[in-house]
Amino acid sequence: MEFIVWILVVALGYFAVGRTLFVLITAFAERKLARIPLLFAGAVASHAITLLLVYVVNRLGAVHVSTLWIATADLVIFAAFLVIQDSGSDQRRPWKEVKWRKQLSRQIQLHLALLTGAIVFSVPFYWLVTTSLKPDERTNIFPPDIIPMIQRTVRLDGEERKVYVVQLNGDEIRAVKLAELPGGVWRMRTLDGQEGVISVNASDAKPDLKPTALWSNYRDALNFLPPEYRKGLVPLWNTIYVTVLVIVGTTLSSSLVGFSFARLRWPGRDLLFFIMIATMMVPGAVTMLPVFLVYRWLGWVDTLRPLWFGALFGSGFNIFLLRQFFMTIPTDLEDAAKIDGCSYFRIYWNIMLPLIKPALAAITIFAFMGSWNNFMGPLIYISSPEKMTLAYALQLFQGSHGGEPAMMMAAATLVMLPVLAVFFFTQRYMIQGVTLTGLKG
Repeated sequence: MEFIVWILVVALGYFAVGRTLFVLITAFAERKLARIPLLFAGAVASHAITLLLVYVVNRLGAVHVSTLWIATADLVIFAAFLVIQDSGSDQRRPWKEVKWRKQLSRQIQLHLALLTGAIVFSVPFYWLVTTSLKPDERTNIFPPDIIPMIQRTVRLDGEERKVYVVQLNGDEIRAVKLAELPGGVWRMRTLDGQEGVISVNASDAKPDLKPTALWSNYRDALNFLPPEYRKGLVPLWNTIYVTVLVIVGTTLSSSLVGFSFARLRWPGRDLLFFIMIATMMVPGAVTMLPVFLVYRWLGWVDTLRPLWFGALFGSGFNIFLLRQFFMTIPTDLEDAAKIDGCSYFRIYWNIMLPLIKPALAAITIFAFMGSWNNFMGPLIYISSPEKMTLAYALQLFQGSHGGEPAMMMAAATLVMLPVLAVFFFTQRYMIQGVTLTGLKG
């Protein structure tokens, strides 16, 4: 029952927020600012009515009204006020204004849904960053700290002691623990006002917290890396080196093959394209062993070559994506280039590639993210510490420092920051490259 009430509260809350925004926007657009005080008066009146109902119910002594039910009643009354306030108003408006109001209402609903999704999907990242700034003893508590907190300490008798908040004669006072007694009792010395020694139950002593940001966790995460990693510079350089080669190899090979499938006529083209598309359905685990045997025969095990050499042969998805883009380019450009004496390669390089920049940007982002986060490749082929990439080094760091969550989250944040930076600055090109695929024009 309580779960259903929570769903009702969330639905009513969305409706109230959406209608409130709708009333505010239309009031400013139609220059009827008198609606704004009326709106706030309705909110105050609904809350007053709710409190009055709660008071009457409590006086009758029928049931105990919880905070959840109070919020539900408040939202129901306010939602009813919003509906009554705007009911029947569209009947007296021109059809263009009615259409604009309906579009505005849909846009508000859409943006509220997107905002909710953005908040929900941002929670793991927010938890990652805040955990990396906490002390280890505050990382596994429930409910978790919304912002990083640390327990205050004072220096007493030549050593640092943690400060607690305890209840004494109805007042909250600060105290430090001196000793633990049998039965879950602590002997503590008070710090506020007149100092003295008291005995309290351990469950009644709450940590005295203050906001903090332990940026030293990031320094410690780099300092605790093995010496051969040079504070993370070696795996960083290996990852950048492999990622650049993967991006160059992927874009060049996939664009060449995609151009061939889209613009050239040669025997067996459609059959080979079908076979190439079929490779997308082959799991990577099936080809893992044969590819490893090939690289071992070449003597490339424990080198960085297996991590980027495969990009020179393209991939089914990238080739398909670029082929669809090449097919949208008018053939008149190609015919004009042929009349001017351009070869097929020059048509590809000078005419076609500049016209498919959105698709190339999307493939570049996909290749960057895939190579930067690649863990399976280094796990299979790399054994020397000086050839580790960031993803594998992070896994090894977790194995040695898994019991230190704050330091582990700091290391994970450092590894993830470049990916986030690339995504935020290039997401427009990635989305444009995917959404334009296959469009004719």
